[in-house]
Amino acid sequence: MFSTLALSETGRDWLVDRPLQIVGYLALALVLRFVLHRAIDRVTLRRPGDGRKPALLKPLRERTSTKLQADIVHERRSQRARTIGSVLKSGVSVTILVWFVLSALSIVGVNVAPFIASAGIVGVALGFGAQNLVRDFLSGIFMLLEDQYGVGDIVDLGEATGTVETVGLRVTTVRDISGTLWYVRNGEVLRVGNMSQGHAVAVLDLPVAHTANIDTACEVAERTATEAIAHGDFDDDILESPQMLGVDAVTSDTVTLRLTVKVRPGRQWAVQRRLNRRILEAFDEAGIAAPYPNGRPFGTATSSATT
Repeated sequence: MFSTLALSETGRDWLVDRPLQIVGYLALALVLRFVLHRAIDRVTLRRPGDGRKPALLKPLRERTSTKLQADIVHERRSQRARTIGSVLKSGVSVTILVWFVLSALSIVGVNVAPFIASAGIVGVALGFGAQNLVRDFLSGIFMLLEDQYGVGDIVDLGEATGTVETVGLRVTTVRDISGTLWYVRNGEVLRVGNMSQGHAVAVLDLPVAHTANIDTACEVAERTATEAIAHGDFDDDILESPQMLGVDAVTSDTVTLRLTVKVRPGRQWAVQRRLNRRILEAFDEAGIAAPYPNGRPFGTATSSATT
């Protein structure tokens, strides 16, 4: 009678109690995963038309320039938050899955200690075998947390220089000036030159002849740049007044003057081109000699005799 009772209790334990415990752990795991994923979505996703920063990014440092277009800023923030949120979701799912599997094995009477030790060994082996992949992911995570660059930034990543189009955990895509799309692995980026953070500087190197009056040339160049900015020809691109630094270099046939202007990030090249044209015209009108052997003023056409 006792053996029959013990057998019935054992059968009930294996057929009812333990399966119910496993189902309870499974339900708890699914609920935890759903709740945590919803919480991550709430802090990483923005509602349509909401220009506020995602809640996940508020405690993190952000280097986004306020001068960038609003849609680029929103896309940059959204992509950064989505990527970080994807990492958090994956981490939560893996952690809950491992917890559930170990709990289920423990319920059925399996010693989980060897599994934990084996998992550690397998993890080390995978880490050694996929070092480059792990390095790419870790570099991508730190790059996102530190906001080294984002969508819309103009960056120099070494071999690739251009505008960032997408930012991922493993690969960043950069479109260069010729339209080529570069895929750059995050783990291979040793240094980042970001030309879209804070401000930029338009540097104008103005060559004149040795025979030119240097003081007059400096005065004409600075006055022309100041007048062009005062007339509103550059909208809001200019942040400060131009600075004439004077003679920057002297060669056998050229004296180079340098003028700098602090501008909005990414606008230095457009400002340089427009100011160079204005100053070239001003030098021509003032009769300042160009750095040619005959010392002709800027803009003077040359002619050749034909026989």
